[in-house]
Amino acid sequence: MERNITIRFRHWVFIDDMKFFGPGRLELLEHIESTGSISKAAKLMNMSYKKAWLMVDEMNNYAKSPYIITQKGGQHGGGTLVTAAGKKLIEAYKKLDAKLAAVVEAEKELLALI
Repeated sequence: MERNITIRFRHWVFIDDMKFFGPGRLELLEHIESTGSISKAAKLMNMSYKKAWLMVDEMNNYAKSPYIITQKGGQHGGGTLVTAAGKKLIEAYKKLDAKLAAVVEAEKELLALI
């Protein structure tokens, strides 16, 4: 009988034992970047606006510089931008994810033992 055996992993960055950044926040930042809106990003993730806003606020408060900035409405409406620091965080996390995935891929001999 042939079985499909895989290794799956998820990783997070912690600050003082608090889960600071991981796959969910990465997805949130990416959706904010593509939509220009926390509300739209939250909807895409089936998340409440309140939860998304709390995540954004927590990231901004613990980061050295804000990852997301909001612009108030006006004649052309408001919006939300991912800052240069936020974009660097996205890229750094994706790089780390790719490196860890490569390590897991290289360890396929473990799967042969199962």
